[in-house]
Amino acid sequence: MLNPVHAGLWELIAPMTVLGMHLGHRMTVARLPDGSLWVHSPVAYSDALAAALAELGPVGHLVAPNYLHDTYLEGWVPRYPAARFHAPPRFHRVFPAHPATDILGDRPSAAWDGTFDQLVVKGVRRVHEVVFLHRASRTLIVADLAFNLGDRMPFLSRVLLRLNGCHCRFTPSRMFKAVIDDRAALRASIDRILGWDFDRILVGHGDNLTSSPKEALRAAFAFL
Repeated sequence: MLNPVHAGLWELIAPMTVLGMHLGHRMTVARLPDGSLWVHSPVAYSDALAAALAELGPVGHLVAPNYLHDTYLEGWVPRYPAARFHAPPRFHRVFPAHPATDILGDRPSAAWDGTFDQLVVKGVRRVHEVVFLHRASRTLIVADLAFNLGDRMPFLSRVLLRLNGCHCRFTPSRMFKAVIDDRAALRASIDRILGWDFDRILVGHGDNLTSSPKEALRAAFAFL
């Protein structure tokens, strides 16, 4: 159920369809120095998944990485009342039922300082994505900053993804590009990310990048 990516880092991929597109949804889990689990962009809750996580450690932190990844949180936050719930500023506007206990910014939480670097991607206020670098594994973790969707999906999904500009390539979608409000600020954020030390990208939707990920990220945002 949970696939190891590196020591102390796991992923789980679940089905997800948005506006007719079969995007899939990746949840990422990391074990922090205190033994607790950091759960990024949770998929749909199930007792089986909760049991699998419990074998790795107690869930200490639930992370909503942007304004769009709120779909399954209702199944998680009430079940882990002792966990900290981290989300971007003003996340309560899209998920009012359970206010965040911690606001994500450019500085890592004390709980994972030294395990992760993080950055708020500027210039796309309607998404307000926060990206993370898992230092030990040199892994960049993104949600909707860019997709990497291949051809293994129904015909209609392939058509819709072509229309959205993100079929069979690592790129931000046309929907993402349409809500850019400050190209210079976004360019500065991408440049900061490119300055990090990573050789893998875990994407929220699609296949991970393990070959030349920095070059792929640089090319994906060359339009700025």
